[in-house]
Amino acid sequence: MNPGKITLGWPLSPLLIASAIAAAFPAYANDAAEIEKLKAQIEELDQKIKILGRKQELVNDDVAAKQKATPTVTASERGFGFKSQDGQFEYRLRGIVHADYRQFDGDAFPTAVDGFLARRIRPTFEGTVFGKYGFRFTPEFGEATTTSSPTIIDAYLDIREKPELQVRIGKHKPFVGLERLQSASDIKLIERSFVSNNILPNRDFGVSVSGDILEKRLNYAVGVFNGVQDGANLGTNQDANSKKTFTGRLFATPFVNDTESSLRGLGFGVAATTGNISTLISGYKTPGQANNFFAYATGTTANGVQDRWSPQAYYYNGPFGLVYEYAWVNQPIKNGTNTTTVKNTAWQLAGSWLLTGEDASFRGVKPFSRFQSGAEGGWGAFELVARYQENQIDDALPTAFRPSSYALRAQGAAVGLNWYLNESSKFAVNYERTSLSGGTLAGKTENFLVGRYQLSF
Repeated sequence: MNPGKITLGWPLSPLLIASAIAAAFPAYANDAAEIEKLKAQIEELDQKIKILGRKQELVNDDVAAKQKATPTVTASERGFGFKSQDGQFEYRLRGIVHADYRQFDGDAFPTAVDGFLARRIRPTFEGTVFGKYGFRFTPEFGEATTTSSPTIIDAYLDIREKPELQVRIGKHKPFVGLERLQSASDIKLIERSFVSNNILPNRDFGVSVSGDILEKRLNYAVGVFNGVQDGANLGTNQDANSKKTFTGRLFATPFVNDTESSLRGLGFGVAATTGNISTLISGYKTPGQANNFFAYATGTTANGVQDRWSPQAYYYNGPFGLVYEYAWVNQPIKNGTNTTTVKNTAWQLAGSWLLTGEDASFRGVKPFSRFQSGAEGGWGAFELVARYQENQIDDALPTAFRPSSYALRAQGAAVGLNWYLNESSKFAVNYERTSLSGGTLAGKTENFLVGRYQLSF
């Protein structure tokens, strides 16, 4: 053996290996402990994150619930109101104000008074609950009241089951007259025609069922009402007659879904009423609504089943609009021991043309540009309107039913200009000349000039 050199033999190798492992073991043990500690911390952080996430979900759910329950405030040309986030509940305040100046001329009614008046002041409260149940309440504070106290124009409930089936209950417009079914803010001339004001019902109390079928190509309506005299507006009191009036209407718009067709704006139909009324017969007014050209002799009342029918049509194409309507009434009447059946008629043909090029429609006008001052302001929309109309009282009416001063026929020709400042505001001016014939007023005329400012929302 070389004393200067140490040789490691095999018995020493296991000892060295064991020593190395023993020396390394504390390091591995420390690393494992750290790993377990980190795992624990990660699990703890994960739990905290899950808890925070769940809390955020609860906060989001609470915010969503509050947003769903918080109503949305709405304001547009359709009025002011509140609406739930899901659209199931809605309440709106709407209104129409008509401020007029009227001037009468001619020799038919020399005592007619000129002046300013509020023709209509009608706030409307309407809304929807649970998506399909609606209501509408409209009082009248304007000139239409004869006692200077408010009256009720509309007071009804709606059940809008689906477009094909809708029910209306209460005081409302029977689905009969074409022009009458337009809002007072949408009619083209300032006053409605002889058809609407003198023959067909204005408003009545009852139930209507209506709907759009055949993809809106056909509208139907049927109703049962207390019954109302020609052109009249029935109140909300108990009916004086147990017999009722039935109404029906079919109105077709066969091309309404053909967007490229020039006949898209064509609509036509027929309406009818039949029923027994027992009230006094009303008079027949001239266009200015201030004078009767015919009123039955004192004591004349209805005396049996009254029948009306009315063919009607409109056509709109671009800026052009045309409305035609005819009405016929067959009414048994009596005065003391005298009885007869009177057959009266009325018709109108009215046209309109938007000089500024907007599309004409049955529901109103939306100007391309609203009127406002300044360099970027517009002028609104301008529309020319014209109408010819006639109202004929039965020539065969016996003398016992005629008053001391009357005409049997009124023929009116009107022209006018509408200036739409925006969807809600309009200035209008009309001039109408009415010629009378038959009876004691034959050959006389009424000239009616009227200007109006309208605000509707």
